[in-house]
Amino acid sequence: MANHKSAMKRDRQSKVRRLRNRMNKSRMKTAIRQVEEALVAGSEEEAHKALAKAVPIIQKTAAKGTIHRKAASRKVSRLTRRVNRMQPLG
Repeated sequence: MANHKSAMKRDRQSKVRRLRNRMNKSRMKTAIRQVEEALVAGSEEEAHKALAKAVPIIQKTAAKGTIHRKAASRKVSRLTRRVNRMQPLG
């Protein structure tokens, strides 16, 4: 347990940040799960709608520093590829 005043403040700040990061990450994971559920259901239109909602959420999570920007880019890329593969060519 922290004993110095500055260490106690750092502990409080860490707890607040941890909760904020957890909230952001949970929101992102929910958005990703909704895209995956639409893919499993085979609903092309729902998958595109869910992807359109998920992309900004993932990017905001990276902008807030909860995840790395390249990790966010990778998640968006993989989700987009999966949704696009669902579409018939032509």
